[in-house]
Parts: sequence; structure tokens; C-alpha cells
Amino acid sequence: MAQYELLLPKMGESVAEATVIKWVKQVGDSIDLDDTILEIATDKVDSEVPSPVAGKLIKQLFAADEIAQVGDVIAIIETEGNNDIKAKETVNEAPVVDEKPEIIPGIEQLPTEEKVAIANSSDRFYSPLVKSIAAQEQISTQELDSIKGSGADGRLNKDDLLNYISNRSGGNPVITKTVTSTPPIPPASGSTESKPMAVSQVAVNKTSTTSISGGDEVIEMDRMRKLIADHMVMSVNTSPHVTSFVEADVTNMVLWRNKVKNSFEKRENEKITFTPIFIEAVAKAIKDFPMVNVSVNGTQIIKKRDINIGMAAALPSGNLIVPVIRNADQLNLVGLTKAVNDLAGRARISKLKPDETQGGTFTLTNVGTFGNVMGTPIINQPQVAILAVGAIKKKPAVLETEHGDVIAIRHMMFLSLSYDHRVVDGSLGGMFVRRVADYLENWDFNREI
Repeated sequence: MAQYELLLPKMGESVAEATVIKWVKQVGDSIDLDDTILEIATDKVDSEVPSPVAGKLIKQLFAADEIAQVGDVIAIIETEGNNDIKAKETVNEAPVVDEKPEIIPGIEQLPTEEKVAIANSSDRFYSPLVKSIAAQEQISTQELDSIKGSGADGRLNKDDLLNYISNRSGGNPVITKTVTSTPPIPPASGSTESKPMAVSQVAVNKTSTTSISGGDEVIEMDRMRKLIADHMVMSVNTSPHVTSFVEADVTNMVLWRNKVKNSFEKRENEKITFTPIFIEAVAKAIKDFPMVNVSVNGTQIIKKRDINIGMAAALPSGNLIVPVIRNADQLNLVGLTKAVNDLAGRARISKLKPDETQGGTFTLTNVGTFGNVMGTPIINQPQVAILAVGAIKKKPAVLETEHGDVIAIRHMMFLSLSYDHRVVDGSLGGMFVRRVADYLENWDFNREI
């Protein structure tokens, strides 16, 4: 018998580690080719690790909730044969996308993302996420080296660092919930009213789920919700948010889609929604105003070469994920439709690859899906702008004609652009969202697809 070393596969250029969620196969289980061995989670998506060989699982090298690095041996599989072999890192391997920032004249260029923030002179490994947090908190390499880690071989993970920062700044890592208890207090003499009890502070252990006062329930966030919460707080603390609004008359666009959707579905075997239309308009507007397609690195503005549009998608769990359509400006409407449907469909069943949520340069979120007419979205860092499109509503509107103004029923929609006021001024933000609206309003009703 031979032993096969199963490695944690490569999951994208910027993904260095993953957390073991659960083992699908247990020690002693038989394994067929492509059977799922375990489920893992990165800071973006959950993935399955299939087996490239058939045999029997004889050892699990990481327990649930432990973090493994890309290339670590995570399991040993006994196979037929006499020679022990090591796995090739082929599972979930994604193409590497070169995202070199454009050189901006007159501005000193910082190192690339892999080298930015911390010049790690020690032999200790730090993930890109840990490095990013350390850079934001101005933690030196020497200080980082002194922090005790709870990971394998003493490795420092995100939770270790956040707890250290909390204690370092005088905070308390224990989660504290404020709960209002409202059982009645016996009325004072001569009074017929009962008063609620005062607000109380309840310290909750991280793993507790308990009932308070017989009615309120404290629920610990799941892993993805914690990541979203951290990312949203970081974004608000990083970027001064400003939101501009435009109302667009999208009647021609709506009528055109109604006209072509049946024939399009028969021909392409795909449903055409409004999302690819919105993405096409955003990509065109970015070409007109490329300084919206940037990121900030200290005092540097990194102007992105590619237009990679992220689209926020709601998951059945209630969480959000943002798959990315790369080079959206290079796809026609058919290509955009297929990309949108594919990514949205696989997002709902947790089948996205880690690289498919990386590298976005601008984000679109459709709050109209939930019946909302507008929203003020939070920027998806390190981007500098995010567009929310609201529900399309029939409304009376004034139209200018050669015979005078008339009131007509039109399909109207609000667009809301939140942007980072450090680098996007009101004029640029306002002109950009207005240009997106112009592309939608001037839709060609006779357009062929």
C-alpha cells in the first residue's frame, strides 16, 4: 500500500490560508476519485476539497476550526501501490490575474500588495489579512513577532491579532450586549403605571446562546457574518462616505427587455435580467470617468487598468457575497448575462471559487431586489465607490414634446452612488452616477442582441 499526501490546494493569488469547516470523510472511510474529503473556508467563500485519488482516509492532520496554509499536508490517503506520493496542487487552482497598478507620474510608488505595510524580516509567516490589519493599526514587525499565536506552530491568526489590539488599546475582547429588560415594576403608592426596568449590561461569552428575561435571545454571529461585520466597520473607519442620488427614466430599457426576453431565453438558454444591463452601463461610465476605478494606498492613488465589476448577491443564510465579473468592459450583453447568471447561481449554492470574489475594482448592489427604492451602500474596500440601484416603479413624469409638456406614466428608478471622499469629489461622483443614468435612459429600443 502507498500513502498519498493531500495538500491544501491553491485557491487564488491572494488566498494564503483556509479554515477547516468540517471533515466529510472520516478516518477509515473509503474514498472514490473526486469524492469530497472536507469543506474549507477562506475569508471570502466556502469550498470543497475533492480527492484526486481513490483509497482510504487514514489520517486527518487538521481538526475542524483549525487554519491550514496553502501547500500544507491536510490528510493522508492510503492507495493501491507501493510508492508513497505527494499530491499536486491542482484542486481549485485558478488563473493568476496580473493586477499591476498603473504608474502615476509624480507619485512615489509603494511596494505591491504582497510587500506593502510590513517588511517581515523574521521567519514567521503572516497571512495577507494579518499584515493588512497590522498595517492599519501601525504595528511594527518587531511588535507583531512578539504576539503569541494560537494557530499551528504558534502561527498568528486574525483573532489573535484583534484580541491583542483590543487589549493594547484598553478594550475588552469579551462581547458585551446591551439588552433592555421590560418586566413590570410594582407601581408606587397612588400610581397606576408600571415602569420598565433600566437598561442592563450583559456580558456574553463568545460561544453562548442564551435567553434573557424570558424573551430576548443572544445569538453568536456565524463565521461569515463576523467577517462581513469586520469588513464593514473597517470600511466606514477608512473612507469618509458621501452618497449622490439620481432618478432615471428607464422606460425604454424596461420595454426593450420585455420585448426580447422570451426570444433571448430560447436562443441562449439564459434568462436576461436587468443586472447585466446595469453592469454594461457602469463599465461604460467607468471608461468615461476612470478615476472612479481606483484604490488608495496611503497617499497614493492606484488607477486600475482592468474594469472588474463586483455584484453583491444575497445568500440563503441572509449573508452577502460579492462575486466579480472580470474585464466587464470587454464582454457584450450576452457574455455579461451568462457571467451574471453563472456567478449568481453558484453563489447561492456555495460553489464559488475563492478567486471569483477577488480583484473587484467597483461594486454594484441591487437594493431594488428587496423592494427598496434607494439605499446608501457601504464601500467594498479597497475600492472607492459602490452603486446601488433601486426598484423600478411606474410613476407620473413630465415629458417635453414638440407640442409642449405632457404628463405620462414612466418607469423610474433611483441610483445611489456612495464614494470615498478622500479621492472622489462631489463633482466626479455626481457626474459619474449621472452618466450611468444617461446610458440607461438613452437605451435603444431597437437594439439587436
